[in-house]
Amino acid sequence: MSNKLNDIVLAVTLENAVKYGGRPNKGSVIGKVLFILPQYRGKLDEIMPIIDSVIKKVSGLSIEEQMTMLKQLEHILPKKDERIDELPALPYAEEGKVITRFAPNPDFVLHLGSVRPLLFSYLYARKYNGKFIVRFEDTDPRTKKPKIEYYDLILKDIKWLGIRPDEIYYQSDRLEIYYDVARKLIEKGYAYICRCKPVEFKNYISQGKACPHREETTKINLNLFDKMVNGELLEGSAVLRIKTDLSHPNPSIRDWPALRIIDTRKYPHPRSGSKYFVWPLYNFSCPVDDHFMKVSHVIRGVEHKVNEEKQAYIYRYMGWQPPYAIHHGRISIPDGVLSKSKILNGIKMGIYSGIDDPQLATLAALRRRGFKPDAIRNVIMRGGLKPSLSVIDWSLLAAENRVLIDKEANRYFVVRNPLKAIFRFNEDRHEIHIRKHPDFPDRGHRILRLNIANKYVNIFIDEGDKQVFIIDKKLRLIGLGNFIVSGYRSDGTIKLKYLDNDVAKAKRKRFPFIHWVPADDNIDVELVYPDRRVYGYGEKELAYEHVDSAVQLERLGYFRIDELKNNKLVLFFTHN
Repeated sequence: MSNKLNDIVLAVTLENAVKYGGRPNKGSVIGKVLFILPQYRGKLDEIMPIIDSVIKKVSGLSIEEQMTMLKQLEHILPKKDERIDELPALPYAEEGKVITRFAPNPDFVLHLGSVRPLLFSYLYARKYNGKFIVRFEDTDPRTKKPKIEYYDLILKDIKWLGIRPDEIYYQSDRLEIYYDVARKLIEKGYAYICRCKPVEFKNYISQGKACPHREETTKINLNLFDKMVNGELLEGSAVLRIKTDLSHPNPSIRDWPALRIIDTRKYPHPRSGSKYFVWPLYNFSCPVDDHFMKVSHVIRGVEHKVNEEKQAYIYRYMGWQPPYAIHHGRISIPDGVLSKSKILNGIKMGIYSGIDDPQLATLAALRRRGFKPDAIRNVIMRGGLKPSLSVIDWSLLAAENRVLIDKEANRYFVVRNPLKAIFRFNEDRHEIHIRKHPDFPDRGHRILRLNIANKYVNIFIDEGDKQVFIIDKKLRLIGLGNFIVSGYRSDGTIKLKYLDNDVAKAKRKRFPFIHWVPADDNIDVELVYPDRRVYGYGEKELAYEHVDSAVQLERLGYFRIDELKNNKLVLFFTHN
């Protein structure tokens, strides 16, 4: 029996035991094991000895020991995702036989527009207990240059979304497979080596005529292909073409190119260096890989329909069954930059600080701003797989995210571009205690400490509230008390007069509620918005929050703590 089976049985049994007070339920364990590993349905006699042995072992452990072991193994258990149940049925889908793939090009990171095919491919594989593959399309070391860091960044994005691939492939590792198929197509008379110059070939094709090399012998074509592979022919001097209908109404489909020479001595590949000189184009490598990886369903954009026509020739010539294709429309994000070239040019010009600049719609940028992966998944799921254009509005994404982070985000005060205010304070209160979260009193209070010198207190208020501070205006400083504006000093400091601490009266009289920060006990703060950076002060206890935490800055919005450095806290704006 495989190690995978043993690990799954142990993890399922531990999960079941912890759920039911330490005693695993045999029937439930069997049911879940068969759900996760459907290949053992009908083979219960083979796995029952393992299940019985593991149940006996787990039953002899204390609940604490069971919980400890479960933490070490729970990562191998598939997570229940209720959204799977909402997916429409997949045509021609069989339980345990649905295999999908997501095929990114590692020349850039993922963005919001990438999530739809990724997410639906993954969820459909899970719905039918099938297999989900990530396949890196990295066969263009010249124009769509793969970068070694993007492989890892893409996998990081995928993992962040809660997606766990069953298998990962790199097309740059599969060149010999492509060569083998190419030789077979030449031998069958369905492919040939064209040595025409691009302009010459275009003239032939536009007239529906064959190029002079189309009917050369198999021996000549195989010999030329070997020379291409061995690096004996110059880049641009030869290309392997697939024979198609020369009268096809779309000229791009007429004898389309399948493999070409790239001089990797000049343009080394980040994974294989200069080992290979012949590289497949998308419409060749894609059907070859989909066939050998047994992909059953492909979720792709509507713009790939022409590519499917080209790939159909490979399937027909090789006698293969093509996967079932489901098409979706493009995604548009108003004020969101998705174009790789625009982003890279913007980084080069200093418009963007990097791939995680808050102005961008890359997953790295959304992650840094504090968006949760479930918010992105929910929005994409809501849009479905319709073939028309989908618009993702930022307000919709913010609404989904707000539901997820509101409960976890503790509340704090931060003042931007601070203005100083002073008042006489006769009360014997040197500390102001305010709940960290109004709905969760068990989290305790944060403390704002007042430095009362000669019965006077100095505070900072947010510049955005300056229009409220007009003489004789009554207002409430949150958690501190009710005040009236009594005047201004020559240096611009606002003079306040303390009235009382009657919250009910402030609400009844509709006083403006203003947040504030002690002038003598605070921390420097930098707030990073998509279009600007703002500086100010925050209450001191903000520094006790962990980096990556979500917080709500009262009256300003939700932020993610990015870093604490040299007693300055940097926070990225998430949304209001």
